[in-house]
Amino acid sequence: MLSFPWEAEAPEPAVTPAHLARIVADSTDRVAWLRARSRGITATDVAKLSTQRSVHAAALDKLHGTGFSGNAYTDHGRAREPEIAAWVRAEHGIEPSTALFHAEGNRRHLATPDGLVLRESGQLELAEIKTTAKGWRSIPRSYLRQVWWQQYVLGAERTLFVWERHENFVPVDPEPEYRWIDRDENQIAVLVGLADQLIGILTRQASK
Repeated sequence: MLSFPWEAEAPEPAVTPAHLARIVADSTDRVAWLRARSRGITATDVAKLSTQRSVHAAALDKLHGTGFSGNAYTDHGRAREPEIAAWVRAEHGIEPSTALFHAEGNRRHLATPDGLVLRESGQLELAEIKTTAKGWRSIPRSYLRQVWWQQYVLGAERTLFVWERHENFVPVDPEPEYRWIDRDENQIAVLVGLADQLIGILTRQASK
């Protein structure tokens, strides 16, 4: 049977990855990004949540602000992040990201990972970048909470946690250190519970 070019089957339309439909804002528009973050619970908020007392302290920070606008260490981190992100892309194929996402089941659960990639297997992987003046024997617990929260919000299976140590704001090593952190459903369940308690406090305060 003869076939003609115009009878060829049309290619199937590309499917947009699910996480891209959950972008709320982008940190390149800092005003919109900060406004969106203020309406929900971010990985930075969750990093502080470990006890009932910490939930109430975090609520006060969300309601009244911390008064912290940055220092020499945060300035150094912002300056170094693009350089470290370029290394992450070259060595691990994870693209830098500035997007703020909400979780699939809750629009007030938010996260802005430093990098992400959707592998050919369909697995989503993230990157989180830090700079530090300290030598770490293990990753600080607050940073692990950030990572697990981001994995929950994005639906990711693991995260490349990357850190660069400096002395007097000069990097110590030619390359940053890194470690893969796997998703932990038990830890995520604890964090979601604490975050929802925080949302409950904020909601009650807003209704007064």
